[in-house]
Amino acid sequence: MLSAELSILVPAFLAGLLVLATHVPLGRLVLERGIVFIDLAIAQVAGLGVVAADVMGWEPQGWSVQFSAAIAALLAAIGLLWSERRIPAVQEAVIGVVFVVSASAELILLSFNPHGAEHLKDLLVGQILWVEPRQLLPVAVLYAGVLVVFAAFNLRRQRALFYLLFAVTITASVQLVGIYLVFASLILPALASTGITARTGLVIGYATGLAGYVLGLVGSALSDVPTGAAIVCGLALTAALIGMLRAVHRSRGTPLACLVTALVTMLVGACAGVPPGLEKEWARTEAAHWDFDMCVQAHVRNPSACSAARAAYDRALKEYRAAATSQQR
Repeated sequence: MLSAELSILVPAFLAGLLVLATHVPLGRLVLERGIVFIDLAIAQVAGLGVVAADVMGWEPQGWSVQFSAAIAALLAAIGLLWSERRIPAVQEAVIGVVFVVSASAELILLSFNPHGAEHLKDLLVGQILWVEPRQLLPVAVLYAGVLVVFAAFNLRRQRALFYLLFAVTITASVQLVGIYLVFASLILPALASTGITARTGLVIGYATGLAGYVLGLVGSALSDVPTGAAIVCGLALTAALIGMLRAVHRSRGTPLACLVTALVTMLVGACAGVPPGLEKEWARTEAAHWDFDMCVQAHVRNPSACSAARAAYDRALKEYRAAATSQQR
């Protein structure tokens, strides 16, 4: 049973890591430029390309579909680049129009397909749980090229290259994880790390994305809810928690990297699962552990100030272990 679950979850997790690798730096750039909904618009146009290929009877997983989606996304990117140069004052409005028109065109094309509703759901929420390992290699090669270009060129100044790179990346991501997860992976880690210097911001963005994907995947596996939607909610929850930790950082001066590390450790540990009947004891132990970690990080030069918090954590951990031992008997 466990091996069967891992054979499904591991490729999905690897797909998430690939998406985050490119979307975190691109998302920070998107927020910086103030064109938040460009990814939704281009993703929707790429989806329109996929639907058009399906209407023409092309093989769903074939290169013809990839070509159709890429051409549609590139045409949208070229159009948005033109509008940014000629009518920058209404760029956000143009992006919104592109999104609405492409979504409406999708609905029209899907109305001729008896399985149109299912296809639309796949485009929006994605099927990340059913990603096959053979799908990951070409995407990994593509994303590696994207990251090389991102590192070699200043995309803040080279707008044409930015739009081209963005269209290619979004096209691959939509077919891998769906439109909603593309948007969430791009914007939520970027929001969590906005206003922070490049290197630290990337670390926080990647940590946010990693914790969100772990929460979503494990939560979906345990509760049998749609995986893509669960990951979106996991990313939102993690981004909100990072925001709270940043507020603590500003008010107390606690090192931000320590706070993020503590958060990711807590979330990943939580996803490991809690034995039934021990939820209250586990929650008390985690709360005491969190209080102790925060105290240590706030009193780096005076660890003895946290002796009471340490004693409370030891007490909670002892009670949890005793309850677990008693349950096993």
